[in-house]
Amino acid sequence: MAVELSDELIELERAAWAEMQENQLTVETAARVQAAITAHAEATEQPRYEVERELKRVVRHPEPEGDS
Repeated sequence: MAVELSDELIELERAAWAEMQENQLTVETAARVQAAITAHAEATEQPRYEVERELKRVVRHPEPEGDS
């Protein structure tokens, strides 16, 4: 079963990833992302670990456009 991610969750992780790339990640940003992952996993009845793993894969290692 594919892990479902919301656009909001992806945007939060993108913001956190951008902060990490600039060595500027704040505790507040990290906590916001972690809380959102937990809430999303609970709301969608998906394993939290799988939600976080897929979220990081989508944001940090996106597939090139045109690849299927």
